[in-house]
Amino acid sequence: MSLVCVLSEQVPEEPVVSPYSGAIFEKRLILKYLEEKKVDPICGREMTADELIEIKVPSIIKPKPPSATSIPALLKTLQDEWDAIMLHSFTLRQQLQATRQELTYSLYQHDAACRVIARLSKELTAAHQPMTDETTEGLTDVIIEKITQKATVLTAERKKRCKTIPENLVKPEELITILKGHNKKVNNVIFHPNCQNIITSSLDSQIRIWSFPESQTTQIVRAHEIAVTSISLHATGDYLLSTSNDENWAFSDINTGKVLVKDGDNSSNHTLTTSKFHPDGLIFGTGTSDSLIKIWDLKDRSNVANFPGHNGAITAMSFSENGYYLATSAEDPVIKLWDLRKLKNFKTIPLDEGYQIKDLYFDYSGTYLAVAGTDVRVYISKQWEHIKTFEDHTALATNVRFGQNASYICSVSLDRSLKIYSN
Repeated sequence: MSLVCVLSEQVPEEPVVSPYSGAIFEKRLILKYLEEKKVDPICGREMTADELIEIKVPSIIKPKPPSATSIPALLKTLQDEWDAIMLHSFTLRQQLQATRQELTYSLYQHDAACRVIARLSKELTAAHQPMTDETTEGLTDVIIEKITQKATVLTAERKKRCKTIPENLVKPEELITILKGHNKKVNNVIFHPNCQNIITSSLDSQIRIWSFPESQTTQIVRAHEIAVTSISLHATGDYLLSTSNDENWAFSDINTGKVLVKDGDNSSNHTLTTSKFHPDGLIFGTGTSDSLIKIWDLKDRSNVANFPGHNGAITAMSFSENGYYLATSAEDPVIKLWDLRKLKNFKTIPLDEGYQIKDLYFDYSGTYLAVAGTDVRVYISKQWEHIKTFEDHTALATNVRFGQNASYICSVSLDRSLKIYSN
């Protein structure tokens, strides 16, 4: 078996062997390599020329050094070039092997990182789910039929509503009860039309259904993971719409506390700030923190219309009882009126610079629109003229409602007072 240089892969003229790797080299090639690298090219250990071990083979008599102008001189030059190429080729092979090893390691590391990220993302998603094993049941045919029949009745009887005040109303200023259960600020309260239940929402992410006679919680609706921003009662009195900072709206059964539908707009990364059912109960509106009003079809859970135009987060909305007007407000000091038939803004009411709007409310006939905020104002529909201002509150008015036949107005404020205005 002939000796072969590991650098040139040729039979060496002056073979030497490395004491560390045991590899055989052409002496002139390994000496040039050691001048640059000073390490064994195979195992990478430090090595000097003195440590090389010569291998005794029959000597070959070399011709005398050629002159620079002779053919042997050219051959010598070509030999030197070839030696350099062989050294460079060997270095490239080493670098290629090292690069392959680094690439393999990087690929394994990337794959492991992707697996860890996927696992953590899955765990994060699971952690964000509501702390309950219950799942949304969806809108069954029975529920859809129920809300459709109610919408038909409401549409037909819109002009036949009762105008008499119940005889069994409690006396004014009589404190009936105090309800305790939320552990953060309560931001919405609805008195159920059956006069037996009260619905509240809070920044603690809970919606509580209270029994008014017993002053106790009967159901807790856990539809959201973080703060609830608004609630709206369906015309049937059995279902509730809610929105949250988790960017979703939910449709829940207040009798069972179960969440029937939970949905949102995946194309947007903005929280929902307010919501309201249409008087007929088949559609509803939501407002977002990026100044957009969205109209949803309840049965299809689809976003059927969008109303842009405000600046800042939507603060309030109110559907007129005529069924086709919608009033909205945002952080900008304007009120916008929308025609649901034509899906466009037909009137914009500018307010004073710096005016803050916290609530909007149409009276039962759709004749008047009340505004709560920096003060309490009343506008008359169709002409949309400002007809009255109440400035009795010493802080922002947060909510406003009309009494029976719009004969009086009630407002509450951050000054911790409830005020009732009448003609």
